Formats: sequence, structure tokens, C-alpha cells
Amino acid sequence: MRLSAATPSLPAGSDFICRNWPGQDIIEHSVHLVITNMSSNDHRVRCALDSDREQWDELWRGYISFYQSSLSAEVTDLLWQRIHDPADEIQCRVAAASDGNLLGLVHFFPHAHTWYANPVCYLNDLFVRPQIRGGGIGAALIEAVVAEARLQGWSEVYWHTQQTNKVARGLYDKVTGGTDGFVNYTIDLVDRT
Repeated sequence: MRLSAATPSLPAGSDFICRNWPGQDIIEHSVHLVITNMSSNDHRVRCALDSDREQWDELWRGYISFYQSSLSAEVTDLLWQRIHDPADEIQCRVAAASDGNLLGLVHFFPHAHTWYANPVCYLNDLFVRPQIRGGGIGAALIEAVVAEARLQGWSEVYWHTQQTNKVARGLYDKVTGGTDGFVNYTIDLVDRT
């Protein structure tokens, strides 16, 4: 899936402040992500906080389990460190309910691209609690990544999913207009056991 950073902008409203990129001032980023089709509209997408670790772990394990995979505690700890390291490119946004419970997460990072002068953004992981899927949380998390891409001047946002992930693909088709026609190939060089 590829999503151009030139897609329509998000409505302004609630704000969140995320870490800055090296060499930049911290930017206040104002985005209002109203979640509809849920019992309450009092949800927001924000950066992951140190205090979110326990709930983030639960979401992260759910994501890894969904893909029938496993990761060592060391890799998970390293990801959490990277998310909070201003010198690292990996970023995380979480969808939080008004009571503080985390509903979903998204991890993403920019990288250079041979076809663009500006970086592109890879949306690496997206997970929403299974019992609330279809309520707009996944779309809000994607919109938060697109908003960050616009803010940073990145050329596009793209991601992959399993061909059999029909629920997520339904959302992705709505958000992007459909696949870009490319097929993904992988040579795995790391033993994850």
C-alpha cells in the first residue's frame, strides 16, 4: 500500500507533541482524530509515553501473535528504547481512550528513496485490539502517520500486509484506493527464535 503525502489534510483540533528530529526544534503538531462508530468519541492518538510500556507490551504481543511469530524480550526492549530515543528514526503513536487504556499502536519510520528527493515513510506495524476493530482506530492511526509525513515533508507513506488479512485490507483499500500493484519479496536473514 502506498499513500501519497498529498492526500487531504486532517481536521485541526486536539494536539500532541512528539519528539523532535535531530537538529530540529520540537514542533507542536495539532491533529484532531475523532473516532466514530465507537461507544465514545473521547479517544486520541498520541505519542507513546514511558508510562505506556505495560499496555504497549500487551498490544505488541498481540500484534506478534496475530502474525503467528515470536520475538525475544531483548528485541522488544530494543524497540521500546528506539521509540524513545530522539536519535532513532522509529516512531510510535498509540490510540488512547479517555480512561487511559491503549486501544492500538502504529510504528513507522522515514528512509531515503531512490525516486524522491525527500524521505518516504514505512508504516511498519499497525495493531488494534481485536474487540474494537472496525471502529475507526486503525484509520486514525494511519491518519496520524500521514499527518507526521506531511509535517516532515516526506514524499509518501507505504506499508505491507498479508494477502489473507482481509479485515485490514478492507480498511487499507478505503484509505488508499487499493494496492499499488507491487508484489513483496523477502529474504529473511535473521533467525527470530
